[in-house]
Amino acid sequence: MGNVYEVDTDRNQLVVDRLKDLFRDSIIGWELLGDMLCIRVEKVDIQQIMMFLRDDSELGFNFLTTLCGMHWPKEDALGVVYHLHSFAHNHRIRLKLSTPLQNPKVPSITSVWPAANWMEREAYDFYGIEFEGHPNLVRILNMDDMVDFPMRKDFPLEDQTREDKDDSMFGR
Repeated sequence: MGNVYEVDTDRNQLVVDRLKDLFRDSIIGWELLGDMLCIRVEKVDIQQIMMFLRDDSELGFNFLTTLCGMHWPKEDALGVVYHLHSFAHNHRIRLKLSTPLQNPKVPSITSVWPAANWMEREAYDFYGIEFEGHPNLVRILNMDDMVDFPMRKDFPLEDQTREDKDDSMFGR
């Protein structure tokens, strides 16, 4: 059984060309991953890029499918991944951006996509990404007094103060 989606190279090229024309300095690169166009963008223009993709009648990305955080420990950076869908053209794209781990601030897109509200709160809660301009950026699932971010790869998986455990059996 094959993929549900066919790779629409003409539409992918249209998206890339339109973004390059308007946001040349903010488009870092693009590639086809599986059947989905993946575009790396600078974080400073994410709101304008999202508004353009939503409002452009030829592209019509009218649905924010998901927004999630990422941690790249080797690059000492956090990232945000956005998936958009155009129902009119049955076309999906992925946008990625990165931000330094020491200053993880990214503009909120809740003004463009109100559905991003809880998704941004989740990315903040689990990765510590601060979405500037978010209307209520507080933890959504973890305890308010928690100081760590459990989805980061440097988060300890177990209580490091335990003395009753012998990790040598588990290859550690």
